[in-house]
Amino acid sequence: MNVALVHEHLAQDGGAERVAQVLMDMFPQAPLFTLVYNPRRANPAFRDRDIRTSFIQRLPGGVRYYQWFVTLMPNAVERYDLRGFDLVISSASAFAKGVITDPRALHLCYLHSPTRYLWSDTHQYVDELPYPRWIRALIPLSLTRLRMWDRLAADRVDHFVANSRAVQQRIKKYYRRDSAVIYPPVDLQRFTLHQGGGDYYLTGGRLVPYKRFDLAIQAFNKLGLPLKIFGVGPAMTQLQTMAKKNIDFLGRVPDQDLNELYGRAAAFLYPQEEDFGITAVEAMATGRPVIAYAAGGALESVKAGQTGVFFQEQEWEALADTVIRFQRQRFDPHQIRRWALGFGVDRFRQELRRFVDQTWQTHQAQLP
Repeated sequence: MNVALVHEHLAQDGGAERVAQVLMDMFPQAPLFTLVYNPRRANPAFRDRDIRTSFIQRLPGGVRYYQWFVTLMPNAVERYDLRGFDLVISSASAFAKGVITDPRALHLCYLHSPTRYLWSDTHQYVDELPYPRWIRALIPLSLTRLRMWDRLAADRVDHFVANSRAVQQRIKKYYRRDSAVIYPPVDLQRFTLHQGGGDYYLTGGRLVPYKRFDLAIQAFNKLGLPLKIFGVGPAMTQLQTMAKKNIDFLGRVPDQDLNELYGRAAAFLYPQEEDFGITAVEAMATGRPVIAYAAGGALESVKAGQTGVFFQEQEWEALADTVIRFQRQRFDPHQIRRWALGFGVDRFRQELRRFVDQTWQTHQAQLP
């Protein structure tokens, strides 16, 4: 069985890229097709692997400013030559699901979410673009055409796998398709149990507007409690401008230092609505409870009253009130870690392998 893997782009190191990394470990002989590959920003694990990029890689500025070429991306993924591959597995959050496969091939798509800026977050996406108003007024014209392509591209997938029940519901809503749920792999071996946290609260990840770190900053500006924020991103300067002296920006934290950073926190703050929520699971792997907004994948990755607490309104006042009432002594670090270990890499590999085997057998039986 010849296998091909497809991923959006290798230009950062986030949760989707960790899925792609595990897929490459599961299918070591499979090439990975991707729009662009930036070795400086991608995880070193992808070096010396069979990475096949699109024509956008060769355009001036294509690697560094690949977002500028969004209208070319549908054509770019359709140009991947997948002839001769029996099984195609795409790891998609936008265009990767739209590849054109061999007529007899099986295409499985692990979907992180229906394209956010085309469906669930389209208005927020346009409002947050750093362009003059007249340019933002023209953006929806191109999004309409991309949305039409995206909906048609979903029909090319034989079977969808969602990374949470929240995403499963979106797939049903926007693509009218059923899907299985397999939670993404979290590398929990890097984290060890810490019995007691320190006096600071922690949050972090990729610093982009939709993750709503501004709520944490507003809340802790009022509370005056120590807050540490790790990560980098386009919203970093704006967030730093908002923050008072009790809030410390750590920038990019090496993996080997994250264990201690998580483990010494009083609790981990999760103010965003995510598809799943890997950083929350990483924090729980060290025994730390999570204070999360009650929406999206956090409702599945955090167990209310046992591994964390929820606040119901995505407002800084609701977060601040929850922090004031938070009693970390009520939480058992051992219980929190046991829960988190259910989201590990081995579990992902077993569940995905079982799904691939079952769908492959069914697919083979239906071929003429």
